[in-house]
Amino acid sequence: MKGGLAVPLLVTVTKSDLVALGYGPSRSTDIIRLTKAVMVNKGFEYYRARKLGRVPASAVEEILGIPISELIVPTSGISTVKEELS
Repeated sequence: MKGGLAVPLLVTVTKSDLVALGYGPSRSTDIIRLTKAVMVNKGFEYYRARKLGRVPASAVEEILGIPISELIVPTSGISTVKEELS
């Protein structure tokens, strides 16, 4: 990148992404809830927000024990969000 910092991408997952993978709506909600709890335990207080429904794909992979990034083509639901550097 010319004249600036490289901005890393943070791949995130929502409930609807998990439903698209074949998990039921209730199970998808449970996975998101559990992932948020793990992130809070790691010190990321941002994930304590009740209405937040988007979590890092890498954290979901830790919970499920499978690499979900290989299961979905990026255009079918997994969102990519730029993580801003301070």
